[in-house]
Amino acid sequence: MKFTKMQGCGNDYVYIDCTKTQVLGDVADLAVKISDRHFGVGSDGLILIKPSENADFFMDMYNSDGSRGKMCGNGIRCVGKFVYDKGLTDKTELKIETLSGIKNLKLSVENGKVDLVTVDMGSPDLKPENIPVITDKNVMINEPIIVGDKEYNVTCISMGNPHAVVFVDDTDNFPIETVGPLFEKHKIFPDRVNTEFVQVIDRNHIKMRVWERGSGETLACGTGACASVVASVINGLTDNEVKVSLLGGDLHIKYDKDKNMVYMTGPAVTVFEGEISL
Repeated sequence: MKFTKMQGCGNDYVYIDCTKTQVLGDVADLAVKISDRHFGVGSDGLILIKPSENADFFMDMYNSDGSRGKMCGNGIRCVGKFVYDKGLTDKTELKIETLSGIKNLKLSVENGKVDLVTVDMGSPDLKPENIPVITDKNVMINEPIIVGDKEYNVTCISMGNPHAVVFVDDTDNFPIETVGPLFEKHKIFPDRVNTEFVQVIDRNHIKMRVWERGSGETLACGTGACASVVASVINGLTDNEVKVSLLGGDLHIKYDKDKNMVYMTGPAVTVFEGEISL
């Protein structure tokens, strides 16, 4: 089976072109095997690029534990690069269908190859039932919850998948390996949750580490970066255009409050291509 490994800010996925052929067998099991960093290719998950009746292409993504994901900001930028660089399209403005809706992409092309992609990430959703989060509050903005034996204030947002944003003083030394799993499986998040631990540097710059449901800590999370900027804005901590520094690099996020829309710009990189028997 032929594949391409790609990454956006270090958030890496294995990509398979399914526009003309199908992947046979259990895709969830394939995602687990191919994502293994010792016995497989090594990635945060698997993304199948499929035809779409409603858009230019359909992005079907799976986390490294085999669970299906609705949307990945870093992953979808690489979808744009994949289909353009491989000649599946000559468009520089694309519509990509995902399980959380159709996303609009604008491709920046240098020397015939895509290097940056801007994604219309859609509208943030703060309604608890849509995230989902179990609460009697109308919204979860800077609300205290007990995780383990400690109280944290969380702002909960859906960007097509559930996010809990927590502001901390120091992301570098935060014990994400122990705290992250406790958030992911907390009882108030029935579908589990992605948790962003955010340090505000100034009005236009934040640092972020992320614990993703189904993948653990990753080097970057595009929807998480968007959720973090929305949380920063609505909590009055930043302006609406923010550089988000992740372990894998920087993303630039704009939150248009008037339109309630979020736009993300960042790199898309092909790491290598290969063929694997599984």
